[in-house]
Amino acid sequence: MAEALIDRQFLERLERLTIHWQKSFPGLVGGHNASRFSGSGQEFLDHRSFHPGDDLRAVNWRAYMRLERLILKMFQVEPRVPVRFLLDTSASMATGDPDKFDYARKLAAALCYVGLVRLETILVQPFADTLHDPIAVGGGRHRFQPVAEYLSKLEAGGKTDFLKVSRQFLAEYPQRGLLILISDFLDDRDAEKPLQYLADFGHEVFLIHLWSDQDRRPPWTGELEVEDAETGKIVKMNFDDESREAYTTAFDSYAAAVRQMALRKGGKYVGVPTSTPVEEAIFGPMMLARGIY
Repeated sequence: MAEALIDRQFLERLERLTIHWQKSFPGLVGGHNASRFSGSGQEFLDHRSFHPGDDLRAVNWRAYMRLERLILKMFQVEPRVPVRFLLDTSASMATGDPDKFDYARKLAAALCYVGLVRLETILVQPFADTLHDPIAVGGGRHRFQPVAEYLSKLEAGGKTDFLKVSRQFLAEYPQRGLLILISDFLDDRDAEKPLQYLADFGHEVFLIHLWSDQDRRPPWTGELEVEDAETGKIVKMNFDDESREAYTTAFDSYAAAVRQMALRKGGKYVGVPTSTPVEEAIFGPMMLARGIY
């Protein structure tokens, strides 16, 4: 199942990355991404390849003598900052070309792998109008396969309700941490205030806003019957170039408002059209936003 989401060559490129956060959470290791390797009295968990800039003190020199390649020893440090993913599985995510839901699962898989290599504690929590059954893993890259299989089996459906989901999330996860939210942020009601609640509670939010090119700039012209993917409601409209420009302007204004909310609360925002390859999104916009490095 893992290969259906991201291939081995992509995984190897991800090995050198780290999920980045800014806050220092009370009682937890990991403010500003402190080192997680080397040091006496820590529990050994895994190895990974050496990359320029890594601490030479963590190199397994016995393995180097046998294999003639530099390998780092990685150790568990507790407690760590929890990295939680809120993954939008509502019906609107199954629209667009390329499909937003398939793109979101691949993106989530890539970021989960980055976290697992760095020994983060990972939780993936799907949602639509409520939270669905999550998966929680930690302890190294060997735990990636269950995550990939879990993501592969997810299906999109249902309405979006950010207010209800935010309240439920805060009730179920009182421990503050890094919250990575992957969504198209389409909700009949206001999505900004519920997202602000998550940040106000003390979570550091990293918002990944996905859209298809058709979402931002619909290509159609003339008399249309548009069906809401989540409610089934049909709206009749006459769409021309002027309407298209007004729609795109409104879309960009909404995206800018979500971005400003995240930045104002000390979080991060990345907007990614699904026409951008996942690998390019990881090593492009997400690195520029300092969501990973």
